[in-house]
Amino acid sequence: MRHFLRHPSDMPVELVQRKHAFLPRQRLNNISLGGVACNSNKGFRKGTAVELRIPLLGEQARYPGVVAWCRKQAEDYLVGIAFIDEDTLFRARMVEQVCQIEHYRHQRERELGEDLPVEVVAREWIALHAAEFSGASLN
Repeated sequence: MRHFLRHPSDMPVELVQRKHAFLPRQRLNNISLGGVACNSNKGFRKGTAVELRIPLLGEQARYPGVVAWCRKQAEDYLVGIAFIDEDTLFRARMVEQVCQIEHYRHQRERELGEDLPVEVVAREWIALHAAEFSGASLN
């Protein structure tokens, strides 16, 4: 099974259904180099072409993908978005790393009760989590 990086829930995303799928439905069993799992208030069928958008990061943070799986939770859905080309996967992973660092910064600021420079927090996060993060999606 492919691994999907869990997107931090405090960094909202939008999943927008696209009109055209990338692959024929019969090829959806093994479509992805890796992907992202995120929460959605809407459920999606496996194989639905979507665009993952992260509004807090601006207009350029848009990543085409395909719904690999969708699981109903108590309040919403957890959706696995598969990226099927290496460029999109690379760009999405870099953005996910930024989101993880930002999430970590907010967590540390709450713990310490003070603002922290992002550079300091980024170095701390990288020392603690970079190895785990880099191996999280491609086995």
